[in-house]
Amino acid sequence: MTLTLGNISIELGTMLFQVITFIILLLIVRKFAMGPAMSVLEKRQKHIEEQITTAEKNREEAQKLLEEQRAALKEARDEAHEIVERAKKQSEVEAKEILNSAKERADRMVEEARAEIEREKDKAVAELRDQVTSLSVLLASKIIEKELDEKQQQEVIDQFMKQVGDRL
Repeated sequence: MTLTLGNISIELGTMLFQVITFIILLLIVRKFAMGPAMSVLEKRQKHIEEQITTAEKNREEAQKLLEEQRAALKEARDEAHEIVERAKKQSEVEAKEILNSAKERADRMVEEARAEIEREKDKAVAELRDQVTSLSVLLASKIIEKELDEKQQQEVIDQFMKQVGDRL
């Protein structure tokens, strides 16, 4: 049977055969070509999704590690700052102790020097007294040796004082 539409003539038997053949071919392609192709595409899609998920997890872990490293670095800086501050305070304390020790030592040395000066002064005064005593005895013996009048006694005393002044 033939159907004519203008210049076109269609045979229904051939057309029916072509439609059935096309449907069979479509089913065969779907079963043998489309199924495996779709399976490959689905596997590829799952693989890409897994890679995206893994990349996101890795990024999150990297971000977490970065935060941990920043916290550790801040802690290390704080600890270093604390150590420096302790060292400064310790050095200030030691400097004060050294200054106090030096001041105490200087004060002791001054006191010892003063005591030494005082001893030397006392010694000099004692020696001077001894000399004055011996000179007084000498003067008295000279005055006794000579019976002098008052004017002569004054001259002898002045002369004696002059001699004493020269010795001192």
